Amino acid sequence: MAVLMHLPPSESGDDTRVLRALSVLEQLAAAGQPYSLSQLSARLHIPKATLMRLIESLEAQGYVMHMPDSRGTDRGIALGPRAAQLALATLANNSFTRACRSLLRSLVDTLGETCNLTALDGDTVLYIERVETSEPLRLQLQPGTRVPLHCTASGKLFLAHMPASERTAVLARLPLKRMTYRTLTELSLLEAELDRLAARGIGVDNEEFVRGMVAIAVPVRDADDGHVLAGLAVHAPTARANLNDLLESVPKLKETAVKIAPLLQAARGANR
Repeated sequence: MAVLMHLPPSESGDDTRVLRALSVLEQLAAAGQPYSLSQLSARLHIPKATLMRLIESLEAQGYVMHMPDSRGTDRGIALGPRAAQLALATLANNSFTRACRSLLRSLVDTLGETCNLTALDGDTVLYIERVETSEPLRLQLQPGTRVPLHCTASGKLFLAHMPASERTAVLARLPLKRMTYRTLTELSLLEAELDRLAARGIGVDNEEFVRGMVAIAVPVRDADDGHVLAGLAVHAPTARANLNDLLESVPKLKETAVKIAPLLQAARGANR
């Protein structure tokens, strides 16, 4: 839960505006889903008219964005790409990145394939950290890259672990774009797949995002309440491994996910 800032009356107008902007970003980051203007106003105790002007300024700078639903209707306010870039830059300048990369490097050395740490960012998957395999044939995606939810291992992991009502709302506004001949673009088939993955506790990409690439993801969970903080994934070209080969790596992935969880929790706590 975000720590909301109550401003003393002595604060100057500029200081008040800056702190209000930070409180908006903090609230959206803690929510993990879009908020309406009314919801933000109620939670932050900021008048709607004042909040609307603040949101417009933040949106112009890329710190927030409006998320459309499946009909293109304005649905809610979420963190924008610049907020994610700021978070990544902050993480890159502390011990989290060093510790995380060390764990990912050990995992890559064990599995022989590229491993990455991902987060749910609005209606996309955000790559937080990544260590590449030394093999010449690989898919290169830098930290900060966003990929779709419906056809990636991490994305399907996040969808599978959402409460039913939240998942329904997200799927209703997602464009289920066909990326390969294996991409699930029919809603009923995707929902059935997500139910199966929820029962297994993993995410799977069987050449659904990039033809010739397969991936497996496991959750990085909060030690206190078990909710999903991030995804830990491994992917490989089918020239070296098939999906069954990667499924054998699930125990190692889960072992590393347990080690990453306290690092991620500490990093989030330090940035609040």
